[in-house]
Amino acid sequence: MKISQAALARLIGISPSYLNLIENNKRDIGGALLNRVAQHLHIDIDELAGRAEQKLLQDLEEAFADPMLESLSFRPDERRELVAQYPASGAALARMHRAYTGAQLSADAYADRLRSDPLLSQFLHQILSGVTAIRSSAEILVDVPDLGEAERQQFLAAIGRETLALTDVARNLIGQFDIARRDRSDISPAREIDDLLIEQNNHFPELEIAADALRDEIEQAGPFGMATLTQLLEERFGISVNIGGTAPEGFPGQYRFDGQQRIMWLQGSTKLATRQFQLARLFGELAAPDAIAQQLKNARLSSPVAQRLASRALGSYLAGAMILPYGRFRQHAEAAAYDIDHLCQIYHASYEQVAQRLVTLRRPGEEGVPFGFLRSDPAGRLTKHFPLPGLLLPNSGHACPLWAIYGAFRTPETPVRQVVRFSDGSRYLFIARTVQRRTASFREQAPTASIMLACDVLHADRTIYGSGLDLSDTSADVPVGPSCRLCTRRECPSRQEEALSPTGANGEIRAPLLPPGFQLGDSS
Repeated sequence: MKISQAALARLIGISPSYLNLIENNKRDIGGALLNRVAQHLHIDIDELAGRAEQKLLQDLEEAFADPMLESLSFRPDERRELVAQYPASGAALARMHRAYTGAQLSADAYADRLRSDPLLSQFLHQILSGVTAIRSSAEILVDVPDLGEAERQQFLAAIGRETLALTDVARNLIGQFDIARRDRSDISPAREIDDLLIEQNNHFPELEIAADALRDEIEQAGPFGMATLTQLLEERFGISVNIGGTAPEGFPGQYRFDGQQRIMWLQGSTKLATRQFQLARLFGELAAPDAIAQQLKNARLSSPVAQRLASRALGSYLAGAMILPYGRFRQHAEAAAYDIDHLCQIYHASYEQVAQRLVTLRRPGEEGVPFGFLRSDPAGRLTKHFPLPGLLLPNSGHACPLWAIYGAFRTPETPVRQVVRFSDGSRYLFIARTVQRRTASFREQAPTASIMLACDVLHADRTIYGSGLDLSDTSADVPVGPSCRLCTRRECPSRQEEALSPTGANGEIRAPLLPPGFQLGDSS
C-alpha cells in the first residue's frame, strides 16, 4: 500500500519504534489498537490477527511434539517460520499427522476387535480348522503312494469343499473389517466439531437471527420462562412437560424427550436453569429446524456421530441465544465487567450456560471479550472446549496440571483467577470455578465439573477478574504449558511426562539416579 512505517504509526497513534517492535513480534497487540491498524490498512481483523494461522500453528505444535520426531533438531521458531512463509506446506504436514493419528486409532481398534470380538474369534477358528483339514488331506495325497483312484478323488473333493468354505469365511471376515472401516473416520467427531467452531469463530449469525425471532414469539405469549415455554410446547407441538416421578426406563440422565409419546421428562432435582434451558432447546429444535439443518449442510462432517454431536451443539447454541439474547446480554456483560455470577442472577441461567454464551460474543462490530472455554471432570479429563485462537489447547486427554481449571477443585464453587505465561511469551487470564449437579437420591453420586474461561491478558482489564492485578508485572505469572507432552519447559517441577524438546536434546531430568555402567562397591 506504499505506507511507510512512520506514516502508519502516526495514523494509529503510536511511535514508530513501538510499531517496529510489534512488526517483529516483540510486543503483543490487541483491542482498540488492533482495530485501528486493520481499519487503516483495510484488512479484515481476523486476517490481521492471524487466527487461521494460529490454528495451523497449534496443529503443528502437536505434530512436532510426537514421540517419533523427538530426535529431530528443530529450531525453536521453525514452526512459526513455516506457517508464516510456507503455509501450504505447514497445512500439508498437519493433515498428514492427522491422517497418521487416524491410522493409529484404526490399527488400535482392529487389534481390540481381534482380541475381544467373539465373531472374529469364531471366523479365525473356522479358518484355522479349514487350513488344518486341507493340510491333512494334502499330506495324505503326498505321503501315501498306494491310494486307490476312488480314495484319491475323495480326498481331492474334501480339499475342494474345504477351500470353498475357507473362501466364504475369509470373505465374511474381510466384510467385517470393511464395516468397521466404514464406521470409523480418520478424524474424531470431537475434532470435527472443534474445526467447525473455529471456522465459525464460535459464532453462528443465522442461529442468532432465528433465536431473536423465537424469543419475540415466546414473549408475545407471555414472560420468557418455564411457564410460557411449557404452554407453547403444548399448544404448538402437543408436547406435555412432566417434572419428577419415575425416570424413563434405561435412561439415567436429568431429562429425556420421548418423541412417540410427545413427553418431555425432567428430573425433579434439576435446577430451574437446567429446566429452562432444555425446554428452550426443545422448542428451538422444533420451531426452527431449517436453521439448524442449514448449518449442518454447510459443515464438513464425515460421520453420523459427528452429525449427531454437531446437531446437539447447534441446538444448545440456539437455546443459549434464546435465553441470553445477543445485544441485551452483551450490554449487561460489559456493564457488569463480565461478572458471571451477576449475569446468572439477571437471566436465571447457570454458571456454565453464561460462560458458554460469553464465548459466542463475536458479532463483527459488536464483539465482547474473546474468551476460550474449557470443562474438566474430577479426573482431569477435558470433556468440552471452545477454542480460542492463539491459545494452544490439547485436543484430548489432560491439560497442564498447573492450570486454574484443576486448582478450582480445591475450593468448590469459589472462583479462582490466574495469570499464566506460556513458553512463547503469550499471557492469559484464566478464570475457573466448579459446578455441581443436584442429585436425585442419597445413593446417587453428585457429579462435579470445573469450568474455565481464558482470555488474552490484553483484555483482562475489561473484566472484573482483572481488578486488583498488576497486569504489567510478569514476575507474578504462573509459567505453564498446554500439557506435559506438548510443553517445552524442561525446568518445570510439576512435569509428569518426559519433555519433548523442540531442539531434540536428550532428556536427563527424569533419568535414573544411577548412570548406566556405573558400579557400586568392589567389582573385583
